[in-house]
Amino acid sequence: MVSVVHSVAAQSDLEHSLQTLTEGLSADEAERIRQAAAFAQSVYAEHTLGSGEGVWSHALGMAIVLVGLKLDADSRLAALLFAVPSYDEHAQTRIEERFGHAAAHLVSGISRLNRLRPITRGFVAHSVESGEQKPQEMKAQVEVLRKMLLAMVEDIRVVLLRLASRTQTLRYYAGVPDELRAQVARETLELYSPLANRLGVWELKWELEDLSFRFLHPDIYKKIAKQLDEKRTEREQFIADAIVRLRDELAGTGITNAEIYGRPKHIYSIWNKMRKKDVEFSEVYDVRALRVIVDEVKDCYTALGIVHNIWTPIPKEFDDYISNPKGNHYRSLHTAVHCPDGRALEVQIRTREMHRHAELGIAAHWRYKEGSKHSSEDNYDEKIAWLRQLLTWKDEVADSSDWVKHYKEAALDETIYVMTPQGRVVDLPRGSTPVDFAYRVHTDLGHRCRGAKVDGALVPLNTQLETGQRVEIVVAKQGGPSRDWLNPTLGYLFTHRARAKARQWFSTLALEESLAEGRAIVSRELQRMGQSGTNLEELAGKLGFAKSDDMYIAAARNELGTRQLQVAVRGSDMPVEERVAVEPQARKRKASDEAEKGILIVGVDKLLTQLAGCCKPAPPDPILGFVTRGKGVSIHRADCSNFANMEAMHPERVIETEWGGQTDGIFAVDIVVDAHDRQGLLRDISEVFAREKINVIAVNTQSKQGTAHMGFTAEIHNVQQLKRTLALIHEVQGVVGARRA
Repeated sequence: MVSVVHSVAAQSDLEHSLQTLTEGLSADEAERIRQAAAFAQSVYAEHTLGSGEGVWSHALGMAIVLVGLKLDADSRLAALLFAVPSYDEHAQTRIEERFGHAAAHLVSGISRLNRLRPITRGFVAHSVESGEQKPQEMKAQVEVLRKMLLAMVEDIRVVLLRLASRTQTLRYYAGVPDELRAQVARETLELYSPLANRLGVWELKWELEDLSFRFLHPDIYKKIAKQLDEKRTEREQFIADAIVRLRDELAGTGITNAEIYGRPKHIYSIWNKMRKKDVEFSEVYDVRALRVIVDEVKDCYTALGIVHNIWTPIPKEFDDYISNPKGNHYRSLHTAVHCPDGRALEVQIRTREMHRHAELGIAAHWRYKEGSKHSSEDNYDEKIAWLRQLLTWKDEVADSSDWVKHYKEAALDETIYVMTPQGRVVDLPRGSTPVDFAYRVHTDLGHRCRGAKVDGALVPLNTQLETGQRVEIVVAKQGGPSRDWLNPTLGYLFTHRARAKARQWFSTLALEESLAEGRAIVSRELQRMGQSGTNLEELAGKLGFAKSDDMYIAAARNELGTRQLQVAVRGSDMPVEERVAVEPQARKRKASDEAEKGILIVGVDKLLTQLAGCCKPAPPDPILGFVTRGKGVSIHRADCSNFANMEAMHPERVIETEWGGQTDGIFAVDIVVDAHDRQGLLRDISEVFAREKINVIAVNTQSKQGTAHMGFTAEIHNVQQLKRTLALIHEVQGVVGARRA
């Protein structure tokens, strides 16, 4: 437990204050403190803070609070010099030259942390207005702000300096009422007292909470203080007497090494318990509390028997969490008793192992007090536990440099905290970029992200963000992400969530393109048959699809042929299950009806045909014929853009065609592959063709900015073989997309 020496910053005897500031320091360190005090006093002169308090008075008060926390000389120097950079543009250099790098580094940390003050105050003010409408959102955002305060500093002593500063501000407001003090008190309860609680600085926590509560609810504060009917020192004396009596009784039973300590409940904590349990003051039995720590479990029950023997147990106020642990594995004996003078006393009894688990494990005191449950934030909890161990350990070490070294090892650096232009704090994994930030704020903002400003300056989208930066996203009115973002070597996306959102956008885009393509295929075929008014939902049902969109996608993927559409529209009784990749013929014909490549010209026998080189059709692609001059019928895919142009110019030369029954020839198709370029990529894709026994007759590759664009012309037997090959190519490392041209 730490102790706090109340501030005497306002006293006229400066020499007495300096004597307090140099307690526990060496002669050299004490001389540095005196020099810093003289230097700071000359710089601050008559300057005042926004609260109205003199800067020098505040600095002296801060430093004396740190004496109570037993912090080192550098921390006390930083407290005295905290505001010098506000009045001297060369302050950092001068402080480092005169008082050392460590003190200058702490002063710099304070300045950096003070950048958050407008944000925290503005947010807390906003939370008062909107917290009732969105309590969970406000609670989560305040939690992020608390973590940001810890993460913004490389040395956790800066946070202790900030807590000391806030304590001194509240002490000043206690003597000088001001309109701002209610806002400052609210911010303290939301941010700073929970931080003091988490770091184990209990005495600062109590003072911060009690003073803030006094400013926000003066009438309730006075009522509870009156109900206590005793001064704080009297309550402490009561606890001390109870400890002596209980220790003597335990020693009489052979328990001689028990650790017993206690502290009276402070006013804010009493009010919180009355409010949460909806009870009156008389029903709060832990206004005064003892904690007994023993070696073994059997000693816990022995101590419980002694407590109940020397004092009168209060009915229904005994809880055995050793036999029945809490859900978070908290174990202890809790009981409440009446002392001979009628005052209530709460006693907690546990072993040292149970105490260590309660204070530093998943049932840590701050989680219990703040009502949080065990969550996925174990790493953060472990950091806090480590810091709290250090706060206790620093009282036992003589070399402060060793303590500082361990403090720096406990830096909370796995997460960064950046701000939106509106002041909202967003937490991201370290290594995140502005694009990750955009997706974290809103998916649509991420899709339309085109640029970013960090602290007002334009930066590349793959810039890694740092805690405390203000990020503004430049967006387009419409559009989507870039495929470059999915290239891990370019470093645009760091978080899994952002990468998943970008991939999802491209998947949705491909689906929309397939729908449009399929819709055009179906509409064109219906127009050709003169059935434009056909009910598309009914048509989809006849073909075995749940809805028309499924029919369009099947048409775009060549899973639904024009022959099947014709049969469905004309009302044939052919069952859907009989649909096959090679379509049935529209009429009986002889083998001689089928021309080269198994292509049938409907209604015409033995015509010369040739496959168009522009679209390279292969069965079972929907196909149409175009009568050429002197070269017979040129066969095109139904979706061929060249064919559409020719059809528009010469519709009379279009002829209906389909694949015949014998389609076991070889067909040339174009394949396009997009991939992140790497060594061995072409070899790996070629191996896929080799395994599938596909002959590649042409290759064209281009690489630009780490992205490879490859074109292959391959000879296949049918579309099924092509689909299988495309799927295998897509599995090759680095391949983003593989499709038929």
